[in-house]
Amino acid sequence: MSTKVESKVIDVLHDMTQDWDLEYTESIGPGTGLMKDLAFESIDVVQLAVALEQGFDKQGMPFEELFMRDGDYVDELLVSDVVTFVTKHAA
Repeated sequence: MSTKVESKVIDVLHDMTQDWDLEYTESIGPGTGLMKDLAFESIDVVQLAVALEQGFDKQGMPFEELFMRDGDYVDELLVSDVVTFVTKHAA
């Protein structure tokens, strides 16, 4: 797992959530859950996809691979899942 990619994904998440009133007080890291810890909702997932494409200057990443499993939306994503996806598709 690329620490450079991880750092940039965490920066994007921090920028997105810095003004949110979150109960989560830990630092965002690989084990942070987007839904459970950062209280992401569906619109936030869309905004994350746009922010990642802009941040990594890579348009058209297949986010359905990240957000869907067996035809259903995933219930939870960890930061490490996002980093693995971005490493695979934005390298």
